[in-house]
Amino acid sequence: MVDVTHQVPVGTGSTPDPPTVARLVPRRRTWRQALRRDWQLYSLAVVPLLFFVIFRYLPMAGNVIAFRRFRPGGSIFGETWVGLRYVRLFISDPTFWQVFGNTLKIGSLTLLFCFPLPIVLALLLNEVRTRFLKRFVQSISYLPHFLSIVVVAAIVFQVLSLDGVVNQGLKAIGRDTVPFMQEPGWFRTIYVSSEVWQTVGWGTILYLAALTTIDDNLYEAARIDGASRWRQTWHVTLPGIRPTMMTLLILNVGTFMAVGFEKVLLLYNPLTYPTGDVISTYLYRVGVVSGSFSYAAAIGLFESLIGLTLVLSANFISRRTVGTSLW
Repeated sequence: MVDVTHQVPVGTGSTPDPPTVARLVPRRRTWRQALRRDWQLYSLAVVPLLFFVIFRYLPMAGNVIAFRRFRPGGSIFGETWVGLRYVRLFISDPTFWQVFGNTLKIGSLTLLFCFPLPIVLALLLNEVRTRFLKRFVQSISYLPHFLSIVVVAAIVFQVLSLDGVVNQGLKAIGRDTVPFMQEPGWFRTIYVSSEVWQTVGWGTILYLAALTTIDDNLYEAARIDGASRWRQTWHVTLPGIRPTMMTLLILNVGTFMAVGFEKVLLLYNPLTYPTGDVISTYLYRVGVVSGSFSYAAAIGLFESLIGLTLVLSANFISRRTVGTSLW
Protein backbone atom coordinates (compact mmCIF):
# COMPACT_ATOMS: atom_id res chain seq x y z
CA MET A 1 0.00 0.00 0.00
CA VAL A 2 1.57 3.24 -1.11
CA ASP A 3 1.02 6.44 0.90
CA VAL A 4 1.21 9.42 -1.36
CA THR A 5 1.46 12.85 0.31
CA HIS A 6 2.08 16.32 -0.99
CA GLN A 7 5.27 17.69 0.53
CA VAL A 8 6.55 21.21 0.52
CA PRO A 9 10.31 21.50 0.09
CA VAL A 10 11.96 22.54 3.33
CA GLY A 11 13.78 25.84 3.24
CA THR A 12 12.04 27.14 0.16
CA GLY A 13 9.83 29.45 2.26
CA SER A 14 6.79 28.57 0.26
CA THR A 15 3.54 28.00 2.16
CA PRO A 16 0.09 27.17 0.94
CA ASP A 17 -1.98 30.21 0.11
CA PRO A 18 -4.56 30.95 2.83
CA PRO A 19 -8.17 30.67 1.77
CA THR A 20 -9.63 33.86 0.48
CA VAL A 21 -12.33 35.25 2.78
CA ALA A 22 -14.78 37.56 1.14
CA ARG A 23 -15.47 40.57 3.28
CA LEU A 24 -18.70 42.45 2.86
CA VAL A 25 -17.95 46.11 3.42
CA PRO A 26 -21.23 48.01 3.70
CA ARG A 27 -21.35 51.11 1.61
CA ARG A 28 -21.95 54.28 3.56
CA ARG A 29 -25.10 56.04 2.46
CA THR A 30 -24.90 59.74 1.74
CA TRP A 31 -27.28 62.13 3.47
CA ARG A 32 -29.25 62.49 0.24
CA GLN A 33 -29.80 58.75 0.02
CA ALA A 34 -30.82 58.61 3.68
CA LEU A 35 -33.19 61.55 3.19
CA ARG A 36 -34.72 59.95 0.09
CA ARG A 37 -35.20 56.64 1.90
CA ASP A 38 -36.54 57.91 5.27
CA TRP A 39 -38.05 61.25 4.32
CA GLN A 40 -41.24 60.48 6.29
CA LEU A 41 -39.26 60.18 9.53
CA TYR A 42 -37.18 63.28 8.85
CA SER A 43 -40.33 65.27 8.11
CA LEU A 44 -41.41 64.78 11.74
CA ALA A 45 -38.41 66.87 12.83
CA VAL A 46 -39.34 69.88 10.68
CA VAL A 47 -41.73 71.51 13.19
CA PRO A 48 -39.40 71.13 16.22
CA LEU A 49 -36.48 72.47 14.19
CA LEU A 50 -38.52 75.46 13.06
CA PHE A 51 -39.55 76.09 16.67
CA PHE A 52 -35.95 76.17 17.88
CA VAL A 53 -34.78 78.28 14.94
CA ILE A 54 -37.55 80.87 15.32
CA PHE A 55 -37.84 81.06 19.10
CA ARG A 56 -34.34 80.06 20.26
CA TYR A 57 -31.67 80.88 17.71
CA LEU A 58 -32.99 83.91 15.83
CA PRO A 59 -33.61 85.89 19.07
CA MET A 60 -29.91 85.46 19.90
CA ALA A 61 -29.20 88.22 17.41
CA GLY A 62 -31.01 90.60 19.74
CA ASN A 63 -28.27 90.17 22.35
CA VAL A 64 -26.32 92.81 20.47
CA ILE A 65 -28.42 95.50 22.21
CA ALA A 66 -26.52 94.63 25.40
CA PHE A 67 -23.67 96.61 23.83
CA ARG A 68 -25.76 99.21 21.98
CA ARG A 69 -28.20 101.88 23.13
CA PHE A 70 -31.72 100.74 22.29
CA ARG A 71 -34.69 103.09 22.11
CA PRO A 72 -38.28 101.95 21.49
CA GLY A 73 -39.33 102.82 17.96
CA GLY A 74 -35.76 102.80 16.62
CA SER A 75 -33.65 100.04 15.13
CA ILE A 76 -34.15 96.61 16.67
CA PHE A 77 -30.35 96.28 16.91
CA GLY A 78 -29.85 99.56 18.71
CA GLU A 79 -28.71 102.95 17.52
CA THR A 80 -25.29 103.76 19.01
CA TRP A 81 -22.49 101.54 20.25
CA VAL A 82 -21.84 101.87 24.00
CA GLY A 83 -19.51 98.91 24.59
CA LEU A 84 -19.56 97.47 28.12
CA ARG A 85 -21.45 100.38 29.65
CA TYR A 86 -24.45 98.28 30.71
CA VAL A 87 -22.20 95.49 31.96
CA ARG A 88 -20.42 97.94 34.25
CA LEU A 89 -23.81 99.27 35.39
CA PHE A 90 -25.17 95.96 36.65
CA ILE A 91 -21.80 94.94 38.14
CA SER A 92 -21.84 98.09 40.27
CA ASP A 93 -25.56 97.76 41.10
CA PRO A 94 -26.09 96.38 44.65
CA THR A 95 -29.67 95.40 43.81
CA PHE A 96 -28.43 93.08 41.07
CA TRP A 97 -26.08 91.26 43.43
CA GLN A 98 -28.89 90.82 45.95
CA VAL A 99 -31.03 89.34 43.19
CA PHE A 100 -28.10 87.20 42.03
CA GLY A 101 -27.65 85.84 45.56
CA ASN A 102 -31.37 85.04 45.82
CA THR A 103 -31.18 83.16 42.52
CA LEU A 104 -28.23 81.08 43.71
CA LYS A 105 -29.91 80.23 47.02
CA ILE A 106 -33.29 79.31 45.55
CA GLY A 107 -31.66 77.40 42.69
CA SER A 108 -29.46 75.46 45.13
CA LEU A 109 -32.38 74.57 47.38
CA THR A 110 -34.48 73.50 44.38
CA LEU A 111 -31.68 71.30 43.05
CA LEU A 112 -30.97 69.88 46.52
CA PHE A 113 -34.55 68.70 47.05
CA CYS A 114 -36.09 68.30 43.60
CA PHE A 115 -33.28 66.19 42.14
CA PRO A 116 -32.83 63.34 44.68
CA LEU A 117 -36.45 63.03 45.83
CA PRO A 118 -37.73 61.58 42.50
CA ILE A 119 -34.99 58.94 42.75
CA VAL A 120 -36.06 58.04 46.28
CA LEU A 121 -39.73 57.89 45.28
CA ALA A 122 -38.95 55.74 42.23
CA LEU A 123 -36.95 53.30 44.38
CA LEU A 124 -39.82 53.08 46.89
CA LEU A 125 -42.39 52.52 44.14
CA ASN A 126 -40.15 49.86 42.62
CA GLU A 127 -40.39 47.90 45.88
CA VAL A 128 -44.19 47.97 45.95
CA ARG A 129 -45.50 44.56 44.86
CA THR A 130 -49.24 45.37 44.94
CA ARG A 131 -50.04 46.62 41.44
CA PHE A 132 -53.17 48.56 42.46
CA LEU A 133 -51.36 50.39 45.26
CA LYS A 134 -48.42 51.21 43.01
CA ARG A 135 -50.62 52.67 40.29
CA PHE A 136 -52.68 54.60 42.83
CA VAL A 137 -49.59 56.23 44.36
CA GLN A 138 -48.22 57.01 40.90
CA SER A 139 -51.47 58.66 39.81
CA ILE A 140 -51.66 60.77 42.97
CA SER A 141 -48.02 61.87 42.66
CA TYR A 142 -48.38 62.71 38.93
CA LEU A 143 -51.52 64.82 39.36
CA PRO A 144 -49.88 68.11 40.53
CA HIS A 145 -47.75 68.21 37.39
CA PHE A 146 -50.85 68.72 35.23
CA LEU A 147 -52.01 71.73 37.22
CA SER A 148 -51.10 75.09 35.77
CA ILE A 149 -48.73 77.30 37.72
CA VAL A 150 -51.55 79.80 38.26
CA VAL A 151 -53.64 77.09 39.95
CA VAL A 152 -50.67 75.99 42.07
CA ALA A 153 -50.04 79.57 43.18
CA ALA A 154 -53.74 80.00 44.02
CA ILE A 155 -53.66 76.83 46.13
CA VAL A 156 -50.59 78.08 47.97
CA PHE A 157 -52.28 81.41 48.70
CA GLN A 158 -55.44 79.72 49.93
CA VAL A 159 -53.59 77.28 52.19
CA LEU A 160 -51.21 79.87 53.68
CA SER A 161 -53.51 82.86 53.96
CA LEU A 162 -54.45 84.28 57.37
CA ASP A 163 -57.67 82.29 57.34
CA GLY A 164 -56.21 79.32 55.50
CA VAL A 165 -55.78 75.72 56.62
CA VAL A 166 -52.33 76.20 58.16
CA ASN A 167 -53.25 79.24 60.24
CA GLN A 168 -56.52 77.59 61.29
CA GLY A 169 -54.43 74.72 62.59
CA LEU A 170 -52.17 77.12 64.46
CA LYS A 171 -55.22 78.74 66.05
CA ALA A 172 -56.51 75.33 67.09
CA ILE A 173 -53.36 74.63 69.09
CA GLY A 174 -53.31 78.10 70.63
CA ARG A 175 -50.63 79.68 68.42
CA ASP A 176 -50.72 83.07 66.72
CA THR A 177 -51.38 83.27 63.00
CA VAL A 178 -48.41 83.84 60.71
CA PRO A 179 -48.59 85.97 57.52
CA PHE A 180 -46.56 83.46 55.49
CA MET A 181 -46.95 85.21 52.13
CA GLN A 182 -45.78 88.55 53.54
CA GLU A 183 -42.80 87.24 55.50
CA PRO A 184 -39.50 87.32 53.50
CA GLY A 185 -38.07 84.51 55.62
CA TRP A 186 -40.78 82.09 54.53
CA PHE A 187 -40.65 82.70 50.78
CA ARG A 188 -37.88 80.23 49.89
CA THR A 189 -39.46 77.49 51.99
CA ILE A 190 -42.82 78.07 50.33
CA TYR A 191 -41.36 78.13 46.83
CA VAL A 192 -39.24 74.98 47.22
CA SER A 193 -42.06 73.09 48.97
CA SER A 194 -44.53 73.88 46.19
CA GLU A 195 -41.93 72.93 43.58
CA VAL A 196 -41.33 69.57 45.28
CA TRP A 197 -45.07 68.89 45.49
CA GLN A 198 -45.58 69.72 41.82
CA THR A 199 -42.56 68.05 40.18
CA VAL A 200 -41.33 65.09 42.25
CA GLY A 201 -44.02 62.63 41.15
CA TRP A 202 -43.61 63.42 37.46
CA GLY A 203 -39.83 63.16 37.77
CA THR A 204 -40.07 59.48 38.74
CA ILE A 205 -41.21 58.44 35.25
CA LEU A 206 -37.74 58.33 33.71
CA TYR A 207 -36.27 56.56 36.72
CA LEU A 208 -39.01 53.93 36.73
CA ALA A 209 -38.37 53.35 33.04
CA ALA A 210 -34.64 53.01 33.72
CA LEU A 211 -35.32 50.49 36.50
CA THR A 212 -37.07 48.17 34.05
CA THR A 213 -33.85 47.84 32.01
CA ILE A 214 -31.84 46.33 34.88
CA ASP A 215 -31.23 42.60 34.39
CA ASP A 216 -33.03 40.45 36.97
CA ASN A 217 -30.07 38.04 36.95
CA LEU A 218 -28.04 40.70 38.75
CA TYR A 219 -30.53 40.72 41.62
CA GLU A 220 -30.54 36.91 41.67
CA ALA A 221 -26.75 36.82 41.86
CA ALA A 222 -26.79 39.41 44.65
CA ARG A 223 -29.32 37.35 46.64
CA ILE A 224 -27.21 34.22 46.22
CA ASP A 225 -24.24 36.16 47.61
CA GLY A 226 -26.34 37.06 50.65
CA ALA A 227 -26.96 40.73 49.81
CA SER A 228 -29.81 42.40 51.67
CA ARG A 229 -32.38 44.63 49.95
CA TRP A 230 -30.35 47.70 50.88
CA ARG A 231 -27.18 46.14 49.42
CA GLN A 232 -29.03 45.20 46.25
CA THR A 233 -30.25 48.77 45.91
CA TRP A 234 -26.81 50.22 46.52
CA HIS A 235 -24.78 47.84 44.33
CA VAL A 236 -27.28 46.91 41.60
CA THR A 237 -30.16 49.39 41.33
CA LEU A 238 -28.30 52.68 41.68
CA PRO A 239 -25.47 51.73 39.27
CA GLY A 240 -28.14 50.58 36.81
CA ILE A 241 -29.86 53.97 36.72
CA ARG A 242 -26.67 56.03 37.08
CA PRO A 243 -26.56 57.14 33.39
CA THR A 244 -30.12 58.48 33.70
CA MET A 245 -29.29 60.18 36.98
CA MET A 246 -26.23 61.94 35.58
CA THR A 247 -28.00 63.03 32.40
CA LEU A 248 -30.86 64.60 34.37
CA LEU A 249 -28.40 66.18 36.79
CA ILE A 250 -26.56 67.89 33.94
CA LEU A 251 -29.87 69.17 32.54
CA ASN A 252 -30.94 70.43 35.96
CA VAL A 253 -27.62 72.20 36.45
CA GLY A 254 -28.13 73.84 33.07
CA THR A 255 -31.38 75.42 34.29
CA PHE A 256 -29.87 76.24 37.68
CA MET A 257 -29.97 80.01 37.11
CA ALA A 258 -33.34 79.98 35.36
CA VAL A 259 -35.38 79.72 38.53
CA GLY A 260 -39.08 79.44 37.70
CA PHE A 261 -40.08 82.92 36.54
CA GLU A 262 -43.84 82.34 36.45
CA LYS A 263 -44.14 80.83 39.93
CA VAL A 264 -41.90 83.44 41.57
CA LEU A 265 -43.79 86.23 39.82
CA LEU A 266 -47.11 84.85 41.08
CA LEU A 267 -45.95 84.18 44.65
CA TYR A 268 -43.78 87.14 45.53
CA ASN A 269 -44.70 90.73 46.39
CA PRO A 270 -42.73 93.87 47.32
CA LEU A 271 -42.51 92.69 50.93
CA THR A 272 -40.69 89.50 49.90
CA TYR A 273 -38.31 91.10 47.38
CA PRO A 274 -35.31 90.76 49.74
CA THR A 275 -35.48 86.94 49.56
CA GLY A 276 -37.78 86.20 46.62
CA ASP A 277 -36.63 88.49 43.82
CA VAL A 278 -34.58 86.49 41.28
CA ILE A 279 -32.80 87.41 38.06
CA SER A 280 -35.72 86.50 35.78
CA THR A 281 -38.24 88.63 37.71
CA TYR A 282 -35.71 91.46 38.03
CA LEU A 283 -35.22 91.37 34.26
CA TYR A 284 -38.98 91.55 33.80
CA ARG A 285 -39.29 94.66 35.96
CA VAL A 286 -36.22 96.37 34.50
CA GLY A 287 -36.77 95.44 30.86
CA VAL A 288 -40.52 95.18 30.31
CA VAL A 289 -41.94 97.40 33.07
CA SER A 290 -39.24 100.11 33.13
CA GLY A 291 -38.28 99.89 29.45
CA SER A 292 -34.49 99.52 30.00
CA PHE A 293 -34.11 96.86 27.32
CA SER A 294 -30.36 97.21 26.80
CA TYR A 295 -29.65 96.96 30.51
CA ALA A 296 -31.91 93.90 30.81
CA ALA A 297 -30.25 92.30 27.75
CA ALA A 298 -26.82 92.71 29.36
CA ILE A 299 -28.00 90.99 32.56
CA GLY A 300 -29.70 88.22 30.56
CA LEU A 301 -26.54 87.61 28.54
CA PHE A 302 -24.55 87.38 31.76
CA GLU A 303 -27.05 84.83 33.14
CA SER A 304 -26.84 82.77 29.94
CA LEU A 305 -23.04 82.68 30.08
CA ILE A 306 -23.18 81.40 33.66
CA GLY A 307 -25.69 78.71 32.64
CA LEU A 308 -23.48 77.63 29.72
CA THR A 309 -20.46 77.43 32.02
CA LEU A 310 -22.39 75.30 34.51
CA VAL A 311 -23.55 72.87 31.80
CA LEU A 312 -20.07 72.47 30.33
CA SER A 313 -18.52 72.01 33.78
CA ALA A 314 -21.13 69.46 34.89
CA ASN A 315 -20.77 67.53 31.65
CA PHE A 316 -16.95 67.49 31.93
CA ILE A 317 -17.00 66.37 35.57
CA SER A 318 -19.58 63.67 34.84
CA ARG A 319 -17.57 62.31 31.90
CA ARG A 320 -14.35 62.22 33.93
CA THR A 321 -15.81 60.73 37.12
CA VAL A 322 -18.56 58.29 36.07
CA GLY A 323 -18.08 58.07 32.30
CA THR A 324 -21.55 59.43 31.47
CA SER A 325 -22.11 62.70 29.61
CA LEU A 326 -24.40 64.40 27.12
CA TRP A 327 -21.62 64.75 24.56
